[in-house]
Amino acid sequence: LERFYQNRREAALATQLFFLFQRAQKMQDIRQQDMFEPVRVSDFLIDKDPLFARVNLDPDEYQLYDRVFRQMTLEAPAPDLVIYLQASPDRLLERIEKRGIDSERAISRDYLEQLNEVYSEFFLYYDAAPLLIVNANELDLAQGEQEFQQLVDYLLDIRSGRHYFNPTFFG
Repeated sequence: LERFYQNRREAALATQLFFLFQRAQKMQDIRQQDMFEPVRVSDFLIDKDPLFARVNLDPDEYQLYDRVFRQMTLEAPAPDLVIYLQASPDRLLERIEKRGIDSERAISRDYLEQLNEVYSEFFLYYDAAPLLIVNANELDLAQGEQEFQQLVDYLLDIRSGRHYFNPTFFG
């Protein structure tokens, strides 16, 4: 990712294909594991992979990526719940600064706005699994055990539909 953050245009296709192949391998590994394991948690949803491609690739590169994506056998298990952590570009930039990873500091506000836009549109129409949209502007899951536990308690009862978690006060 460091090369990508330093020069998005130059490294976009290689980065996109790297992650696509990596995720395809993870899905193959999951299919070969015991399907009766009680819980699996994933930090990606293969359906959203093309979102990054649309934002980062020029039209010719996107056309190539799309052909590769469509030719791959990407049979991901259906998720029991999808969680969309939504935060403003300003909040995301603050968190990037706080993390202190030099290569991430090259991420621009414009890029974060583009990603927020395609994510918002994608999840507006997403209905392949139950969806929990979390307002993460004021929620810091990396720092707040109480906040994390409140979110977990909320999501444990979700079985279908679209839900919103909008924390306003943590005492």
